[in-house]
Amino acid sequence: MAEVKRVERPLSPHLQIYRPQLTSITSILTRITGNALIVGVALAVWWLLAAAVSDEYFATANWVATSWLGDLVFAGSAWAVWYHYLAGLRHLYFDAGHGLDIATAEKLGWACIIGSVVLTVATIVIV
Repeated sequence: MAEVKRVERPLSPHLQIYRPQLTSITSILTRITGNALIVGVALAVWWLLAAAVSDEYFATANWVATSWLGDLVFAGSAWAVWYHYLAGLRHLYFDAGHGLDIATAEKLGWACIIGSVVLTVATIVIV
């Protein structure tokens, strides 16, 4: 029987070969921030429900919500809200058929990232 010689083909692109574009990173960030908001909402709902249950349970929930971990979760949630909001506006702009060229899409991606950080800092300072 004849021997079959396997053709060595390249594997699919890996991060060593493929460089993620800003547009793909912002798309992934939009999905991550949407899902990460669940953590902040869960902490806020737990805090509110604990207030309705008892003083002792509320003291525990309030301690967690006002600790460094709670502050980190709420600050991260503020950033996620702003980023998700700006990315939503960006997608509405895309849906209208505008900004679909690579240069404009990258500028809008940077605007979402930088704008969300600036708005988060402003929110933390004001609140």
